[in-house]
Parts: sequence; structure tokens; C-alpha cells
Amino acid sequence: MKFKLVLAAALCSAASPLAARPVEYRMIADKADIGRYIADQNGQTITIDFDIKQNGRGPTIKEKIVLAADGSPANWTITGRTTFGNAVNERFTRSAAGAKWQDLAGPGAIKGPDAPRYYVAQNGSVSDIALMAKALRSAPGMALPVAPAGLARLTEKGRHVFDGPDGRLDVTTYELSGLALDPSIITLDASGELFAVSSPDSVLVRKGYEAVAVEPLRAEAERLGAERFTTLQKDNARRYAGPVRIRNVRVFDPAAKALTEPRDVVVFGRKISEVVPAGSPAVPGETTIDGAGGTLVPGLFEMHAHLAQQDALLNVLAGVTSVRDMGNRDDVLDQLNARIEAGELAGPRIVRSGFIEGESPYSARNGTVVASQDAAIAAVRKYAARGFWQVKLYNSMKPEWAPAIAAEAHRLGLRVAGHVPAFSNADAMIAAGFDEVTHVNQLMLGWVLNPDEDTRTLFRFTAMRRFPALDVKSAKVQATLDAMVARHVAHEPTIGIHELGLTALDGQPNPGALDYIDHMPPAEQRQLKQALFGTDTPQQRADYVAAYGKVLETLTEMNRKGILLIPGTDTGGAFTYHRELELFGKLGLTPGQVLARATLEMAAYLHQDQQLGSVERGKLADFFLVPGDPVKDLKAIKAIAMVVKDGTFYYPAEIYPKLGIKPFAAAPKVTQPD
Repeated sequence: MKFKLVLAAALCSAASPLAARPVEYRMIADKADIGRYIADQNGQTITIDFDIKQNGRGPTIKEKIVLAADGSPANWTITGRTTFGNAVNERFTRSAAGAKWQDLAGPGAIKGPDAPRYYVAQNGSVSDIALMAKALRSAPGMALPVAPAGLARLTEKGRHVFDGPDGRLDVTTYELSGLALDPSIITLDASGELFAVSSPDSVLVRKGYEAVAVEPLRAEAERLGAERFTTLQKDNARRYAGPVRIRNVRVFDPAAKALTEPRDVVVFGRKISEVVPAGSPAVPGETTIDGAGGTLVPGLFEMHAHLAQQDALLNVLAGVTSVRDMGNRDDVLDQLNARIEAGELAGPRIVRSGFIEGESPYSARNGTVVASQDAAIAAVRKYAARGFWQVKLYNSMKPEWAPAIAAEAHRLGLRVAGHVPAFSNADAMIAAGFDEVTHVNQLMLGWVLNPDEDTRTLFRFTAMRRFPALDVKSAKVQATLDAMVARHVAHEPTIGIHELGLTALDGQPNPGALDYIDHMPPAEQRQLKQALFGTDTPQQRADYVAAYGKVLETLTEMNRKGILLIPGTDTGGAFTYHRELELFGKLGLTPGQVLARATLEMAAYLHQDQQLGSVERGKLADFFLVPGDPVKDLKAIKAIAMVVKDGTFYYPAEIYPKLGIKPFAAAPKVTQPD
């Protein structure tokens, strides 16, 4: 699957040159201009300048495309850096002999004159699907095979008229599917040239049309995405009229951290109505599901989400029935949450964090960006009045504002979490009133940085190469950890994204994806075979790998001292959340302890344990069924046969193939009443 932190295509999916002159496009995210895409065509040669920056990072890409006589790419070079700094040197060529390419996943080729004429770049700018979309308009059935694999398909979705520097333009919006788990939403002008590419939170649009086109196209992208997932929900969500008796299961009890004896579990409406010994008598009008001796596990809590429509369903299918959103466009998440609660879309329950960022050239454009302490306090009050659970402070926040912000948040009953603001350290934020520190690198950087070093850029990642020199038993490390113990400060380490960044290598499946990569569509497998953090020398990679070892050592020490470690991913959850839980097992927790942490203990942390976190009579029906025993082997949670969220039943084996994913377990036998 595409991780939001890895792929620049999550922000922008395509652009295409207008002939005979440079054409510039601007990326707009939450009303902020965060970068450019410039295409310059001279005869059959196109040069591309692509530079997007938000939150101190983003792709910087140059391309040269030589077109064949039919307008398809014959020779293509892509160079630059990915969002997190990995070096790109990608190539594609096509001739009568076939198509060849080289990317970070490795080399590939399709031989013969019938090889696809169009190519999906792994780390290109956005030009690949622009060229492709223009060709698809006149292709038979608006479909074409593409390299490395897949069938691209274009479907018209809407029409608009916009006034701007090129005059009044009639444009058409299309859905471009078949390239990844999620389609791209692309808008072309009457001649087939790119006008815009849209998502629910950002729009890449031809320069000069920003004021008139961004919001209509953003809203259209949100609506189209919702329609797709609404259809999946309508076709696949099962809500049964009478009681549903799940027979012959063992239930994971998070209080005992063990499985029960065989049980029958009954769901009626949204709640669990019975948990009784197996073999219980049926009642008239009930549906029966054969649990076949498998295990029912309470719904999981993903504690570091930035939830989007495309993540919502995948999380539910992975047994994640609750998420804590750690920063989003407030209006976008409002609409998504409303659709989930109305039953229009499949998605987890959402606990919201109010995102507060300081104004700077490196600001993240989520939530609320402020330029003063008073504005930050006003943001706290806004979020409290809207029922948010906590506020999250971010990198560009001035550290001297933190005590006043935390005091106001606590006065209003909100918790305070976040990154350590630039030019500060975890000790200062703990003293200021943080209840939770987010990301293990944010915690540890204060032990290795100089006071004037700026963590608003990729330096907050590259500086981790200093971690191997740390002594976890040193006075400075122990002082921070002791302060966390004394003040009951929790920590959400996001271990998996550090494993990915510090240890993943180009050309090899990343370590967290080994158990699911073969189930993914070919395009997603390709994206999972590249490094996240770039390195220029073998020594830099060795330093990163050693840094990851120090991360695990530090977290093991924190667990030993009794600091509450919270499981969250920042990589979209779903399959990566399963890996996060596995990594908790490397810190000294047993599988039963890990599952308890991910279920009842997180429900209690969020003050939701009276309704969620365990499979008990009277609680809301959030749980999932696996054939195996996850107390013996935590990997068993990766093979999910059934998920129940709020009394609605989902069978992943029915839904995954519609997304191009090979199922992990068969659906259970369901017997409807006569």
C-alpha cells in the first residue's frame, strides 16, 4: 500500500505540458502554496521541474522525456530526491524491441513490439499519468496497458468552466484507475492537456486559476472518493436484522492477557448481548456464524492516524476499529467522520487531536497555524469547544509558548501531546506540561543536538545517525526518563516508521511489509521495495541501522521503567499497525501484553473502556475473528476472517479482491435464519 509519508503522489498525481511554451502549475494545500510543477516542451523533448515542500520536506525532481512520433515516451530520465531524501536515478526506454526500466525497486523489462507504450514512474514528478491520461481519451474503451504492470483506465466524472489567464477553459474531470489501490482524479482541458490533479486535501492546478478552481476541484475529489467507498460499503457491509450468534470461538481477555475457554458471542444491533459457553441454545430469527475454534480479538486502537477516506476501510479490514487522529484538515476530517458515523462509509471510530503549528517557512499545513501565543491559546479554546480529546503541538511552535498553551488546555480538560518544537528538547516540554511525547526521534534528539540546530527540516531524521553514541544509562537520558515517570508522561514512539526509515533498502521489501507484500497489487509491491531515508555512503546506512538498535534499546529501558508506550504508526495504520504491534514485542512485552495494550489499555487511556476494549456483554460490538491463536503468535492477527465494527459485519475476503489485494483468510460460514 502507499504510505502517506513515502509518496509525493499522495499530494499530487499528475501534470502534462502544454505544447510550445513552459507551463507552470502550483500545489495548493489548505490555502497555502507549497510548490511547483513546470513542464517545458521543445519539439519532442519535455523537461520537468518539480519541487514540493511542506513540513520541511518534499520531493525535488528533474525529468527529461523524449517523445516518440505517437506522443508516447521513448526515452525518460528522472533524477532528484524523494520526500525523505532518497536519491532518484530512474530510467525508462521503449523501442521496437520492447520496454525497459530501472528504478529503486530494481530493473525490469517487457520484450516485444507489443510492450506497453506508457510507463508509471516510481518516483517521478507527476508527468507520467498526464501523458497517459491524454492518450487514454482516444484509446479503445479509454484503457491502455502500462509498464511495469497494470491496465490504466480513464472514466469521465464531471465538467467545469473556469476563467483565468488562458481565458475561459472548458475542462473535464476524470478518474484514472488501475495504477494503484486508489485512483487519481485528474482534470484535462479541451485539448487533453493537464489542468489540475485533485485530492480531498490538496490540488495541483495550472497557475493563474488557483482562486477559482482549487476549492471546487478539491470538493469534487472528496465527493468522488466518498462515492467509491460508499459503493463498497453498500455492497459489502452486513447488518443483520436479528441476533447474530458467533459459535465456537475463544475470546482474548485483555485483563487476563489470555484466551478464554470456547465461547459463543451474540451481537444484537450495535452491542454484544451475550458471551456464553460454547454450544449455547439458539433463539428464533438469529444468524449463526461458525467461528471454527478461532479467536475473537477486541477491536484495535491505532493511536497515530492522519485519517483519509482511502485509509478508513483498510483499517477496519485490518481489525482497527478505533483511531486517534493526530492532525488533519479540520473540515475534511469533519466530513469523513460524519460519513462514517452515518454508516455511509466503512471506517474506524475517531478520537480527534487539535493540531496547532507555528507559522514559519517550514510549517505543516494541517489544523491551525498560528503566529502568536494568544492565537495558539485561541486555537486550544476552539478545539475544546468542539469536543477534541487533546491538542498536538508541532515543530514550528515557539517553545516558550508551550507552558501557557498546556495550562489552558489542561484548564479546559484537554491533554497535550506533540513533537518537540525546534530549538528545544523533551525535558523542556515535559516541564511545560506535555502529557505525551510523540515519536521516539523527537524524544531522543534532545540528547544529541546542539541548541542552535534546526529540526524543522530533514535534519530531524538525518541527525539520528548520532544516536549510536548514546548511553541509555547516562545521567542525561535517565533524567528525562525519570521526569516522565514522575509526571506520568506517556510516549508514542511510532517504531515502525523508524524501522522503515533507518533500515529499509532499495530493491528489497521493507522489513515491515514482509508478511503482506505478496498480497498487494504489483504497483504497491514496487513501492514497498525502496528505502525511505536516503543515504550517500554505506557508512551512513550502517549508522542508521545502529541508530535503530539504539531506538529499541531506549524503548526497552522506558518499558522497564514503567513509562506507558502507546502503539501508533503515522504510516496509515492497517497492515503497518500489525507490524507496530510486532515491534512492541521486541521491547519485552509478551503477545498477550501487546494485545492488551492495543485494546483495553488504549480504551482506558482514551476513557472509553466502559464501552470498548474488550468483548463483554453490554459493550459495543467492535472485534475481529482470526483462525489462529495470537497469544501464542502475534502474527495470527494478520489473517483476519471477519471484522465487526459497531455491529456491522465485514468479511475481508469479499472486499480485498475489489481493491486488488489477495485475501489473508477465508470468510467464516454464515447461516441465515429460515
